Amino acid sequence: MPEQVAVLDRLFQALADPTRRAVVEHLGHGPVATSELARPFAMALPSFLQHLDVLERAGLVSSTKAGRVRTYRLTPEPLEVVEGWMTTQRRLWEGRLDRFDEYVRSLKESES
Repeated sequence: MPEQVAVLDRLFQALADPTRRAVVEHLGHGPVATSELARPFAMALPSFLQHLDVLERAGLVSSTKAGRVRTYRLTPEPLEVVEGWMTTQRRLWEGRLDRFDEYVRSLKESES
């Protein structure tokens, strides 16, 4: 269980940044070379590479190098871990809110 918590922490840390989320969205359309991936962002390449490193350490992207060109691709499996956690949380809170709603209704009925 502690390992699963560490994995979730790395994933949420990686996805917490808007630049990294934009990279994940872009890679959802297919593999992209580093220079093309960095083009829309107003930052120095070393700074952008740090974002890619965070995504790669979290397991969200992988890269291959052919000659001088490094290409990144999305690794979607870790997103399934996030989705599973979010689904569990949604069910938990929906149940709590349903019970709260029932409680409020019972209070209103007892006032009548």
